[in-house]
Amino acid sequence: MAETRVAKSMSPLISVSELKVQSGKQVDDRKIDGQSDRKVIIFDCRFQLGEPHWGRESFVDSHIPGAQFLDLDEDLSAAVIPGKTGRHPLPNPDALAETLAQKGMSNTTQVIVYDDGPGFFAARAWWLLRWLGHEDVYVLNGGIAAWLAEGGETESGIEKKGVAGDFAATVEDSMTVSAQEVMASLNTGEFVMIDARAEARFRGEVEPIDPVAGHIPGAVCLPCNANVDHQGKFLDSRQLTSRLQSAGNDHNRVCYCGSGVTACHNILAAAVAGMPLPRLYAGSWSEWITQPDRPVATGD
Repeated sequence: MAETRVAKSMSPLISVSELKVQSGKQVDDRKIDGQSDRKVIIFDCRFQLGEPHWGRESFVDSHIPGAQFLDLDEDLSAAVIPGKTGRHPLPNPDALAETLAQKGMSNTTQVIVYDDGPGFFAARAWWLLRWLGHEDVYVLNGGIAAWLAEGGETESGIEKKGVAGDFAATVEDSMTVSAQEVMASLNTGEFVMIDARAEARFRGEVEPIDPVAGHIPGAVCLPCNANVDHQGKFLDSRQLTSRLQSAGNDHNRVCYCGSGVTACHNILAAAVAGMPLPRLYAGSWSEWITQPDRPVATGD
């Protein structure tokens, strides 16, 4: 069965109606020289902090037909090194590229990622694929919640193992900054640090996850959950532009959060708005506080 790609604008989002055009077609695994000729692949990235098995269990129960599963802890993060890394370190790029290839992805594959709705975990997958040099990747706007609300079909069961792809990564190192670079920026003001966590965590009033409360000095709080409406769909580009412009210079923005996951949601919001992509401090707050010489601020 021949496949055609979804006709897309420059937006990194794909709607349910656009995805329905492709539903079911992405499971056609033809072989060329022993490799998959899959043109479209869908990745389910559902996850819940504190319930590490919830995403895969939800996938087995019900998912978009033909989707493959990517786990935040197992696939989209490296192992935590206590006292050195944050809670979700970036994965080894070669290991992630191999995982994606084994799931059928090639460098010519169009990729669609989704989660349960707001896009927090799908944004991490979207960002990682961009980091690996793959630009043909889109986030399902509203996730599987929107898919179900608009009558999308589902299937149950474990992943259907298909033909491996031949995806090879070309890492875009310029998309990240290190803790050392952030530390140096505290004196130079080079970076505009954008914190994606809730305001109460930013101010240090509560801290339900990490052992130290507060934020990186000089940072601006732009909670990622305000990028979407009550249905979990992204605000329009005008609204997102207004939010991000309130944080300062277009070209020096660096996003962080608790562990480098929801920060990607603010980066995705910039892409939806058609603005330059902020860089990511991947270690984020949970890495920052592993070293006592790194300063901590509280309040606004």
